Amino acid sequence: MVSCKSEITPPQNELSATVKVPKIVQKYGFKLDDYTVFHDTIKQGESFGVILDRYHVDYPIINKIATKVKDTFDVRMVRAGKPYIILASKDSTQKAQVFIYKNTKSIATVVEFNDSIIHSYKYRKEIKTVEKEAIGHIYSSFSESMDSLGINSNLMNEVADIYAWTLDFLKLQKGDSFKIVYEAQYIDDDTFVGYGKIKAAVFNHKGKDLYAYRFVPDPKKGIVEYYDEDGNMLRSQFLKSPIKFQYRISSRYNLTRKIALYNNKVKPHKGTDFAANYGTPIMATASGVVTESAYRKTGNGHYVKVKHNSTYTTQYLHMSRRNVKRGQYVKQGDIIGFVGSTGSSSGNHVCYRFWKNGRQVDPLKEKLPAAEPLKKEKRPTFFTHIKPLKTQLDNITYKKEIEELILPTTNIVAFQN
Repeated sequence: MVSCKSEITPPQNELSATVKVPKIVQKYGFKLDDYTVFHDTIKQGESFGVILDRYHVDYPIINKIATKVKDTFDVRMVRAGKPYIILASKDSTQKAQVFIYKNTKSIATVVEFNDSIIHSYKYRKEIKTVEKEAIGHIYSSFSESMDSLGINSNLMNEVADIYAWTLDFLKLQKGDSFKIVYEAQYIDDDTFVGYGKIKAAVFNHKGKDLYAYRFVPDPKKGIVEYYDEDGNMLRSQFLKSPIKFQYRISSRYNLTRKIALYNNKVKPHKGTDFAANYGTPIMATASGVVTESAYRKTGNGHYVKVKHNSTYTTQYLHMSRRNVKRGQYVKQGDIIGFVGSTGSSSGNHVCYRFWKNGRQVDPLKEKLPAAEPLKKEKRPTFFTHIKPLKTQLDNITYKKEIEELILPTTNIVAFQN
């Protein structure tokens, strides 16, 4: 006879043991454990058909797939260098069932095909937006300072666009500084895919703070503008330069200048020469209609002329090539051509000419018209909006240990939070 006390009790460690459940890996909406997974990159000369044939899909089926999905995915547009994933059957045939073409880091085209279904669609990964701060001192150039932060040219160009009417980046001086509040976008938590909004910025130039705040004055229209701390729009009617970065003024407007190309005779120079690398984009400094886009073997070379209104006209000479046609409407900042040295020119540059009321003038000395100020009824909302942003900008400081590490060893000081 056996009593209840003689029943065998499992060891304590067995009772407390945790059963591990295998982690289910899902990508692009598919459970990867259900497939044999192949990762690869499209090689030069490879086509959609060549790839699927390699994974045991017959050409009659490939043609059927291409025809079925042509409205959502043109299989002829696959490009060398693009990564892709093949989800194949787990049996011995390892026949492809899904083709995933990675358009970008965050977007992929999924082509699914089996005996019962053939279709394609865009798959968008969830993008996580993170607010970031950056601070830098200029000891060389703005672009080098941004590079030292690990910030790529896209954000740098956006900042330059914001300040294009109020700040000449060529004239930044040693000791100038900047602070930026902006958004960075990520997928899979840590894979960077781009930038979002630039919420606010401030440049300290020659001891003066130049603030910029993002604001949408009319939510129905959704047009984004940037304003200073007093509600004045930063954008004006004309950009300060037809070239965004990396230029120098090699010759100014001068009615008594002697020109080597004309045997050092006095010949008025009614333009401003912006020297830059060959092929540098040239922007329209204001919106308007292209009245001339032509080539002259001597003199202008490839050139474009834009009429902005009844008062102002601009002209851009010596381009390597033109990017617009006569009669075309261009917006401020549009690329109208590229720097070259065509016509009567001794080096790569764009000669920028400026007419006011039919007379050529020096644009660097003109008081150019500003854009419309913020409407009175919008100002209270604007000032409420920028108050926390100004506090945030003013409180961005260098971390002491980073500053102590960088200051003795480099001529660029920058820090990113």
